[in-house]
Amino acid sequence: MAKHLLGNIPKIRYTALDFSGAMHELARARLGDAADRVRFIERSFKDDDWVDGLGLFDCVVTHQAVHELRHKRYATALHARVSTVLPKGALYLVCDHFVGSGAMVNDQLYMTPAEQQAALVAGGFTAPELLKSDDQLILYRAVR
Repeated sequence: MAKHLLGNIPKIRYTALDFSGAMHELARARLGDAADRVRFIERSFKDDDWVDGLGLFDCVVTHQAVHELRHKRYATALHARVSTVLPKGALYLVCDHFVGSGAMVNDQLYMTPAEQQAALVAGGFTAPELLKSDDQLILYRAVR
């Protein structure tokens, strides 16, 4: 996703946040010269202070990150923390696996589409909109 955004939006400022230094190294290699336009930050969503000092963003995108919290009950708190780095009216895109027919079966780790939508609302976002769903992933758009 980072490669696509950096390749199509010339003036984008991109911050990559991950708990794994190894993942950052893989991203740097994959991005090539575009990695010079990325701020790599190593932090964990599981830590309460992961947003400290990040500043504000026009948009936050998570891709298969929510289930990394290891239980769906933490999703609302994650969304609430994300809301603190977004000004009013900013965009939040959340893509993750979901529980449902033909999809994931672990209902403690993964949420149904309705649970994902409810967690976004409880986290401070308005009008979560389902943008795309396939056999494995669901993408929501929400506004702060």
